[in-house]
Amino acid sequence: MNGISQSAASQLLKHFEDDMGVALLDRSTRPLKLTPAGQICFDASRDIVRRYEGMRAEIDSLKGELVGTVRVASIYSIGLYEMRRIREDFEEEHPQARVHLEYMHPEKVYKAVLEDQADLGLMSYPTAAKNLKVTPWRMEKMVVVCHPQHRLARRRTVDVQDLAGQDFVSFDPNLSIRKAINRFFRDRGLQRNVVLEFDNIQMIKEALVIGSGISILPERTIRQEVTEGRLVARHIDAPELARPVGILQRLRKTFSPTASAFLKYLQEHPGD
Repeated sequence: MNGISQSAASQLLKHFEDDMGVALLDRSTRPLKLTPAGQICFDASRDIVRRYEGMRAEIDSLKGELVGTVRVASIYSIGLYEMRRIREDFEEEHPQARVHLEYMHPEKVYKAVLEDQADLGLMSYPTAAKNLKVTPWRMEKMVVVCHPQHRLARRRTVDVQDLAGQDFVSFDPNLSIRKAINRFFRDRGLQRNVVLEFDNIQMIKEALVIGSGISILPERTIRQEVTEGRLVARHIDAPELARPVGILQRLRKTFSPTASAFLKYLQEHPGD
């Protein structure tokens, strides 16, 4: 991201330690940890970077043009399926702007935004927290997904009662989407047989393709597989089965014109 190799970064850090006369990293542990002096240096350096970015943002606003990069951290199920198109469309409108995308586990998206490693975060079932603002982006309808040879694939729609006793490929228990689906079944008094659990949609889809069971997923995340005939999606009469997606940003952060423009672009293009 910064155009230097790992070895070059290590050498720069060693020179910095020699100049400061203290060790900034405790190299006796794995993973490496900051020493008390290293933590002071890290916090001060991060503040310097933030102030520099704020200065650049003010200067860029005077020029009235969008230049530079906006950093976006996204969960896989949003980033992998449509952020490429959004990024390309935005960069086509603003040739000197760039969108740097990084796909992460949900917990790491929150951390990246709070620690200023990302300007914006894209998260399902977002939760506001101290120093963190959540802007609602869209609601994604969820559907029943199965192999084309599954008996539910022969129906145009699936009744809620048809889900009882089915083998389910589900999300890991600690994920918000799993908790929402658990609540849906609990409120309906239905039991299901969870045969596999994964922490991302891509692995769930691969399990469904080989006939491991059925699942409930956001409809927009399985369109390609449905088009290819690898999976079948069936609507279910349950309006509460919808996944909220929000945009995360750190409070009191000074956005560059490029970051502000991309946030506005996202809000104006929530998707079909």
